[in-house]
Amino acid sequence: MRRRTLLSASLGSLFTGAVGWRGLATDGQRLYCGADLVFGTTATMQLLHRQPRQAELALADAFHAVKKIDALMSIYSERSQVFQLNRDGFLLKPDPHLLAVLAAARKLSLLTDGAFDITVQPLWQQFSHAAASHGLPAADDMRRARALVNWQHLSVTPQRLLLPQPGMAITLNGLAQGYAADLALAAVRARGVQHALLDTGEFIGLGEKAPHRSWTIGVQNPRHAEALSAVLQMDGRSIATSGDYATWFTADFVHHHIFDPATGDSPTELASATVVAPSGLLADGLSTAMLVMGPKKALALAARLQKVDVLLVDKQGKSWTTPGLRASLS
Repeated sequence: MRRRTLLSASLGSLFTGAVGWRGLATDGQRLYCGADLVFGTTATMQLLHRQPRQAELALADAFHAVKKIDALMSIYSERSQVFQLNRDGFLLKPDPHLLAVLAAARKLSLLTDGAFDITVQPLWQQFSHAAASHGLPAADDMRRARALVNWQHLSVTPQRLLLPQPGMAITLNGLAQGYAADLALAAVRARGVQHALLDTGEFIGLGEKAPHRSWTIGVQNPRHAEALSAVLQMDGRSIATSGDYATWFTADFVHHHIFDPATGDSPTELASATVVAPSGLLADGLSTAMLVMGPKKALALAARLQKVDVLLVDKQGKSWTTPGLRASLS
């Protein structure tokens, strides 16, 4: 089983500073960069600004916003509200950010006919437990876990969250990073930043890297870690990718961290789904859902949504792109 590589702790909690690379300064602005460990990976941020102090404050504000969402929605930290909900089966006085993400999850579940479902966590738990012994879950364990998966059973009110069945659990790993990217963007904008590229595990861009030069993002080839499937130009929208290679339970990528609620196992058609959407939250959720849906349904859904484009790659290497994608395919 492979996970995203963490940045060495020797880099420290946060670094910011002017980067004086030739050609990256424009209109008196310089490039400032920051990095931190969050969501189990390395979040990185770049922005252009004329004033060093405001640039440093913008980066600090953005990382503070991202860390707040990680602390609130982690499935591992005992202090997070999601962890407490999963442990106790209920949560009183949920945070407004948590309520906002749960509302978005419900909309995505409706939009995708249940392909997106935050209650798949029991399936992850079964596969993760079995993987510790280098195996797969027993059929009976799978049936019991699958019986706990149904987003419609989660009760949400501003006063209380309730998981009505013992053993039910949620994961917001398909939304939290995108939502955090949206908050980070709002934070840097509030400091007067007009050009930025923010990576919280999902990408969001603002303005340009330099006059007439877009920020660009490379999309990993799902079968060759050092190769790219495409290079995408940021156009003010957000980009998120879900892939069977991110965390897997079998080396053939048949069983991995994304689950189809209808089968209780991983989807079989796509190796990766990259979504470009107006917000990080929407891009993040749709990339997970579309990997589950497969190419035909995913493309049909993208055609119905405004300002949404996709790059899909199946397990044999075949790819599909929508017309509005600003991409250079490799």
